[in-house]
Amino acid sequence: MTAFAKKEIESLLSDTEREFSRVDLTLFGRFMLENRQEYPCQVLNMSPGSAALIAPVSGSVGERVIAYVDHVGRLEGKILRLLEGGFAMSVNATERKRDKLAAKLTWLANRHELNLPEDRRHERISPRNAAGIIKLEDGRVYQARIIDLSLSGAALELNVKPAIGTVLWLGRMRGRVVRHFDEGVAIEFAIVQTRDSLEEYLGR
Repeated sequence: MTAFAKKEIESLLSDTEREFSRVDLTLFGRFMLENRQEYPCQVLNMSPGSAALIAPVSGSVGERVIAYVDHVGRLEGKILRLLEGGFAMSVNATERKRDKLAAKLTWLANRHELNLPEDRRHERISPRNAAGIIKLEDGRVYQARIIDLSLSGAALELNVKPAIGTVLWLGRMRGRVVRHFDEGVAIEFAIVQTRDSLEEYLGR
């Protein structure tokens, strides 16, 4: 989405939407329209009352949307307007849920600057059994070598380099590509793992 499209979003906001502070961030997820088809999406910015999504399908203004967004969870609302490469949707929530969402968005926007404990780099380990298999959403499967692994992500040696933002699975752990390097890619897990889940994977 271009800078022009971002300005377009701001210019089209209703008075109700302007009541909430919008946060620029990058979150990945999936959404479902009234036809019950699921599509991948990326949140470009969000407030407790609305969100702007990059999506391959835009739906129709007024159409009901249910989205599942990493780190945020389930969102329900309606398409407010169509944008270049996506759409803006309302977020239906109780006042209590809006307060919780506002706090979550503030944390997500500032976690790097604040160096909050949940965002500190977890201890990374180099597993003895470094062989791994990744699976993409379209079903493609690739052999990988696990360079290192932590509760929040992994570095993988791969012969291919899926685009940044690509959703994939390492075992049962869902993640997305966040960086490329010479030997392969770095991925961030959608949910911070527990030591038990990592040990279960490493003991596969």
